[in-house]
This record gives sequence, C-alpha cells and structure tokens, in this order.
Amino acid sequence: MTGVSWAYEAHAAALCAGAAAWLVVMREPGARRARLLFAHGAAELDQRLPRRPWPVLLKARDATREWAGARREWWCVPVAVLLALLGASVLPLIVGAVAVPLVRRWLRRRDQRRERERGADAVTALCGAMVGELRAGREPGQALLTALDVGSAEAGDRPAREGAGRTSSQGGWLGDAEAAVLAAARFGGDVPAALRQASERTGLGGLAGMAACWRVAVDGGAGLASGLDRLDTALRAERRRRDELRAQLAGAWSTVVVLALLPVAGLGLGAALGADPLRVLLHTPGGLVCLTVGGMLEAAGLYWACRIVRAGEAP
Repeated sequence: MTGVSWAYEAHAAALCAGAAAWLVVMREPGARRARLLFAHGAAELDQRLPRRPWPVLLKARDATREWAGARREWWCVPVAVLLALLGASVLPLIVGAVAVPLVRRWLRRRDQRRERERGADAVTALCGAMVGELRAGREPGQALLTALDVGSAEAGDRPAREGAGRTSSQGGWLGDAEAAVLAAARFGGDVPAALRQASERTGLGGLAGMAACWRVAVDGGAGLASGLDRLDTALRAERRRRDELRAQLAGAWSTVVVLALLPVAGLGLGAALGADPLRVLLHTPGGLVCLTVGGMLEAAGLYWACRIVRAGEAP
C-alpha cells in the first residue's frame, strides 16, 4: 500500500510540475501576442506572421472566373486548338475563329431573353408589393417608395444568395430605371411619366400598365389598389403561361440537343474503333466534302429546329 500511494504521489507531483512549466513557457508568448494585438497594433503582427498564399490564390481564381464569364465565346478557341493538334490541320482553327462571333451573338440573345424575363418578374413583384402597401392604408407615393425600398433590400441580398451572380435588378427591382421613379415619388414629380419612361427598358413593359392605373386613379378618382391588383393578376398569369409552355417544350429542346451531338458521338465512336475519323475528314478530298456538306446540313437543321421551338415559345 505504501508503494502504491508513493507512486500516486509521484505521478501527481510530475503532473503539477509539468503544468507549472507549461504555464511559465507559454506565459511570455501569450503576453507577447496580446501586446502585438492591442498595444502595438496589427502592423507588427502582420510583419511577424507568415504569409499564406491562399488569399492570393482565391483572388486569382475569382478574377479568372470573372474574366471567363465575361468572355465565354472565347472558349471556342481552346477547343479549336485542341482539334487542330489532334487532327494536324489548320481547318479547326478557321472554324473556331468563325464560331467566336456567332457564339457571342447567341450568348447576347440568350442574356437579353433572360433579362426580359427577370424584368417582367420584377414588375410583377413590384405590383404585388404596391397592392399590399395600398391595402395597408398608405398613400400611393409612400406605398411606391416602400415597395421600391423593399426591392432594393432584396436585391442587395440576392447576389450573396445566388453566388454573387449578375442580376438585372441590382440596386432595386427596376435596376437603373429605378432612380427616376424614386425621385418622382419622393419629391412630388410626375410618377406616371417616370413609370412610362422606365417601361421602355428591357423587360419592364408592365410599368406602362402601372402608369395607366396611376393616371386613372389620380385623374378619375378610381381605386389604384384594384387596378394594380388586376394588373398583378394578368402579369402572374402571363408568367405562369410562359413557365408551362417552357416545361412543355423541354422535350423538344432535348431532342434538338441530342440530334446536334450525334455527329460528335459518331466521331468518338469511330476514334474508339480505330478508324481515325479526323484524319479522314481533314486530309482526304472525300472527307473534306463530307465535312463541308455535313456541317452545312447540321447548321441548317439546328437553325430550323430552333426556329420551330422559338415559334412555339412566342406569345
């Protein structure tokens, strides 16, 4: 029993001695860190701390992603260079150079279409907010100011929720057109004229109906809330019709994409079988003729299919 108690006492003494040594050793670095943080400021601490490459790498990644997103059509060039190296021909480079402006035009049209849809959704949301504020007892000008302030707050939070993506309503529901409407509502200007002028922007055509409702309510004494409620119902019905039509045309778009990728799948299958289709297409007369005719037929088929689907999407 005496030996066991002595062992426990020795272990306890060793533990206490180790804790005391740790406190003595770590006391000076702790005080030094406190002085660096609170007494001498962050400049000395920044000089003493090791430099880490992660912030620089993250900034470089964000800059590269922004550059690639702003110049998406230039991705045709690396693909063309890869095909030129694989096929040992300059023909893919020529095709890639021609494809850059065509892809830029297609991307610009797609962005404009999305901008119109976002603008229409913003006008619908603004009408709903206005109806709610008017039914809560606010005056028309104050209701418009409150609705626009709510839209500005939501637009400020939207890039964080969408991965800092670009939206047409940054700075508010109406984007750049919101400043004139805000000024007219805040300082007693001609709000219907400001709304009608803003309706000329892309996707904001519904503001013309809001301006008409406002003019009738001011001149004829009609209820602005009821008119905006009808306008909101019409805009929501239009958006619902657009979503339903897009859902019905999703199968047609999938068929177009599959048909467009079939020649690429054929080239991959030929290369897997050892036929070397790139050499045949790029270095033989018959292959060049087949490539030219096939490319023209592919372009004509894609254009025709896209026209059919676009005609179905048109209102």
